[in-house]
Amino acid sequence: MAIKSSDIRLADEAPTSRLRTVKRVLLGGFLVFAGVTHLTVAREEFTAQVPKFVTKHAPLTTDQVVLASGVAEIVLGLSLLFARRAQRPTVGWVAAAFFAAVFPGNLAQFLHRRDAFGLDTDKKRFLRLFFQPVLIAWSLYSTGAWRRRVR
Repeated sequence: MAIKSSDIRLADEAPTSRLRTVKRVLLGGFLVFAGVTHLTVAREEFTAQVPKFVTKHAPLTTDQVVLASGVAEIVLGLSLLFARRAQRPTVGWVAAAFFAAVFPGNLAQFLHRRDAFGLDTDKKRFLRLFFQPVLIAWSLYSTGAWRRRVR
């Protein structure tokens, strides 16, 4: 029996399941929502998470960083929602990298005791730090990125 190129393509696509799909859609929707709030109702709240070193030597203001990260979140969320199956692992790795890249903002909020999003105590801000690895794992699992990498 001859192997068709379509058989190879299907075997190489990212794994999927209902659970992965639900988690990917939830994460994508969360990112789109968060990105929209960056641009609208939570702009000031997000400024508390921009570390000073980000704008110290950059030509961007804190507000511009918040706006740019909001646009990035919207694009990333839409990518999670609408990427073809074969592209999902790549989107998963990009999302994981994004969540790792914004971690210094969460750390700055904790270290500089900046209140935002109800994180008004050191304990709450500290506990928030542990959510970032969850988001990284969520993006890798829901897109099949980690499973495909391990294979």
